[in-house]
Amino acid sequence: MKMDLLRVDRLRKEFDGVLAVDDVSFRLERGTIIGLIGPNGAGKTTILNLINRLCQPDGGQISFNGHELTSLPPYRIARLGIGRTFQNIRIFPQISVLENLMLAPRNQKGEDIFSALIRTQQTKTNEQEVREKALSYLSTVGLLDKKNEMAENLSHGQRKLLELARALATGSQLLLLDEPTAGVFPKTKEEILRLLQNLRDEGKTILFIEHDMRTVMSIAGKLIVLNYGKKIAEGAPEEIKNNKEVIEAYLGRSNVTV
Repeated sequence: MKMDLLRVDRLRKEFDGVLAVDDVSFRLERGTIIGLIGPNGAGKTTILNLINRLCQPDGGQISFNGHELTSLPPYRIARLGIGRTFQNIRIFPQISVLENLMLAPRNQKGEDIFSALIRTQQTKTNEQEVREKALSYLSTVGLLDKKNEMAENLSHGQRKLLELARALATGSQLLLLDEPTAGVFPKTKEEILRLLQNLRDEGKTILFIEHDMRTVMSIAGKLIVLNYGKKIAEGAPEEIKNNKEVIEAYLGRSNVTV
């Protein structure tokens, strides 16, 4: 039986008197892909922001791999093994694709002042290891031939792939992905979905937001559905697609087939 990696209990967040997240609870098992869906403004991105503490919850608890997260700063949560991508892509545009990847791994030898000023053999060896791993991740996402390209010159889809590769390079066990296939060409979308399935097979856990229901149904083992900050359904895709409350909330009418 798969063990819970993430536990969210009665999570609550209010903005200017409006409950963006209202008493939401769920569990994520290791080695699974979970889709977080719902109409615009349902609270999906807010939940990701609460998990990695880009905003502070007003109530509830979040635990990851046995660690309570609600009192930790974002960098500590990242070090525990939670990676993140964003709906609005956040890369370093004026350095190369490879350099973007080499910045991602945690606890590099050259990060302290002494190692930066005096490049020891250990520092050089570590830098070479980081470079080799970065090249491996670029190969995984199909960007190896772009390694020396300035990141700002990449297409939208390639930037999505770079951001995903950078999340992988952190070595995270849990990946929080905010619309990883939004705005990309069909071929790139297929590549991203295939990559996510491979990551799941390798034991990674993925919680992702997606508006394309066909995409969600094709890849997620479980769906969590939000509406106005509340969880209104949770279950396998087949259960969710036949749930009238979900259809009415997500699509606005009851005669639509998901």
